[in-house]
Amino acid sequence: MDFLLGRKIGMTNIFSPDGGTIPVTVVEAGPCTVIQKKTAEKDGYDALQLGFTPRKEKGVSKAMMGHFKKAGVQPFRVVREVPIGEGDEELEVGSVLDATVFDRGDRLDVTGVNKGRGFAGGIKRHGFSGGPKTHGGMFDRGLGSLGNAAYPGRIIKGKKMPGHMGSERVTTQSVLLVDLIPEDNLIFLRGSVPGANGGVVILRKSVKGQRGGLEGPKEQVRSLNPLKASKRAARGG
Repeated sequence: MDFLLGRKIGMTNIFSPDGGTIPVTVVEAGPCTVIQKKTAEKDGYDALQLGFTPRKEKGVSKAMMGHFKKAGVQPFRVVREVPIGEGDEELEVGSVLDATVFDRGDRLDVTGVNKGRGFAGGIKRHGFSGGPKTHGGMFDRGLGSLGNAAYPGRIIKGKKMPGHMGSERVTTQSVLLVDLIPEDNLIFLRGSVPGANGGVVILRKSVKGQRGGLEGPKEQVRSLNPLKASKRAARGG
């Protein structure tokens, strides 16, 4: 299985074998239950519907309650569809997936909704530099020139301007899985992942391959470029 639903717990750091520290994000990966299995013959595409985080029946709509009862599973707070990968054909409704679908050294793509920042200006939203802050410039944190005067006499669509920032679906690619605790369904991902603590994330094995794992960086290969070779010689390398 290449996909799993999880919940971001927070960030911490762990010790590496050489005594250094690695900043990691702790994610509760599963357990997820297969609620529905969609096929190309019946639904037009192949997918698995996963449920994550059990909830009480109170507050569940009748339509969703009937959907859960048809599958013979308990109600879930989070329901998502994921594509069927190789080797997933044997999974049936009611199957439970946990953190053991991944292993140490795997590269994962993590998808989540990043933090909402509300209405933000151009400097915070797009990284503009603003204007001079001294000698009476009176420019401060403005945008500067925005459009043309005579033609076209308007601001072109897509111009970077103040507006709503954050609360967008974001994917961080090729995040290294440093460690996991299978009995608690906890995995430790190097660096940060999208979303606030407690937010739901979708985990999938990276589409960019599984290279560059825990074994460290590969051996550096000297370039045959004569210009680079002359610079190395000047440095004494």
